[in-house]
Amino acid sequence: MKKDFLHITDFSRDEIISFLENSKKIKSKLYNREQFYPFKDMTLAMIFAKPSARTRISFETGFYRLGGHALYLGPNDIGIGKRESVADIARVVGRFNDVIMARLFNHQDIIDLAKFSRVPVINGLTAFNHPCQIMADLFTIYEKIGRYEDFKIAYIGDGNNIVHSWLKLSTRLKFQLNIATPEGYEPDSGAISEAISVRTSDIELFNNPFEAVKGADIVYTDVWASMGQKEEADHRKRIFERYQVNQELMNATENHNTLFMHCLPAERGVEVTDEVCDSPNSVIFQQAENRMHAQNAIMLMVCDKI
Repeated sequence: MKKDFLHITDFSRDEIISFLENSKKIKSKLYNREQFYPFKDMTLAMIFAKPSARTRISFETGFYRLGGHALYLGPNDIGIGKRESVADIARVVGRFNDVIMARLFNHQDIIDLAKFSRVPVINGLTAFNHPCQIMADLFTIYEKIGRYEDFKIAYIGDGNNIVHSWLKLSTRLKFQLNIATPEGYEPDSGAISEAISVRTSDIELFNNPFEAVKGADIVYTDVWASMGQKEEADHRKRIFERYQVNQELMNATENHNTLFMHCLPAERGVEVTDEVCDSPNSVIFQQAENRMHAQNAIMLMVCDKI
């Protein structure tokens, strides 16, 4: 049966734990330049309605280094849902390729792409969630603190697709998730209700970022205005001003070992300061690198190659 990766909950708890070990093994193989080519004679179609440097580089380089060939299809190559229906694109692209990754605006489009594709589909990001990023984040946390549960993470900023994926992960693994947003910028209420109802993790919502970060093992932020919201950027800067992750906020964790995470790209001086980005506690570039290793593990799992 075809396996897709559209939401973190498409993987069971056991599969997520296996994913972490697989990511570790694959990263080691690449570092040691071992001959490991499970994707030999395979092709990956990368559909981008929404451009991204990290997503393209990590998927394309990762698939190539494991023996395959990745094909970039940008917004001008495929007008997904515009020049052609999502269903027809899925049916055609799936006949040429072994796996599809898509980075899209509309979340329903990734669901429809998977529904009509004969090959596995991986969600490279939608406006609703970003599962590959959070799997890379989890792998980074596992590398840094040696565990994948029983940590406290404080997310500060906009209740966006990053938060939605952390909420999904909280239904599979046990940890404390504190979310601090301005009033009116909270995550999707359905995503919050689902996470709380499962009762695997402890979820708390705050308007005060200083309260949210107390005792945190990780402080996480993202841009305040995502792609498609840039016209709101100046307005959001005023609303989110006190949610900037600076050294004062990091000190409020009362934990000298608190890690700082950001999915990048960062608007330095806006949602986070240079001082925090470049501090010894920052793991943002390890996060970025781990996108490739995590996604390699995800692709191997959905393609039944590991």
